[in-house]
Amino acid sequence: MNTETAIFASGCFWGTEYYFQKAEGVISTAVGYIGGQKENPSYEEVCTGRTGHAEATEVIFDPAKTSYENMVKLFFETHDPGQLNRQGPDIGHQYRSGIFYLNDEQKTIAEKLAATLKEKGHKVVTEITKAAKFYKGENYHQKYYSKGGGSPYCHRYIKKF
Repeated sequence: MNTETAIFASGCFWGTEYYFQKAEGVISTAVGYIGGQKENPSYEEVCTGRTGHAEATEVIFDPAKTSYENMVKLFFETHDPGQLNRQGPDIGHQYRSGIFYLNDEQKTIAEKLAATLKEKGHKVVTEITKAAKFYKGENYHQKYYSKGGGSPYCHRYIKKF
């Protein structure tokens, strides 16, 4: 099977993963850390805000069933991309809004959709950055809401496109 990968940060990674694991065409998700300077950081280290990492979700999807553009739209529609270094009650650089592109095509799509939102009057502070190494988070963070029930406290779906 042909697959593609996308990496997004939009506040607490539990909420980000919650929406992506339910999306059509998504094969798997993993939460973890990206964009910092420390190798293989722990959750506790990232929470200090001193490693530079963002809590992020890696999404593996089937491009025959969905597109990267659809993934980016879902990203923008399940958080507030206008909040700088926070999402809801979670505050800190590790909770920033970010798209970590893996190739030039992903970068172009992400930039286009961010510009579209701005043209529609939305504030967008989302960082669009070349992906660095993604470090998978601890097992107890994976599929958090699927394992424990509940729903995201700082994410919700709002149609924007």
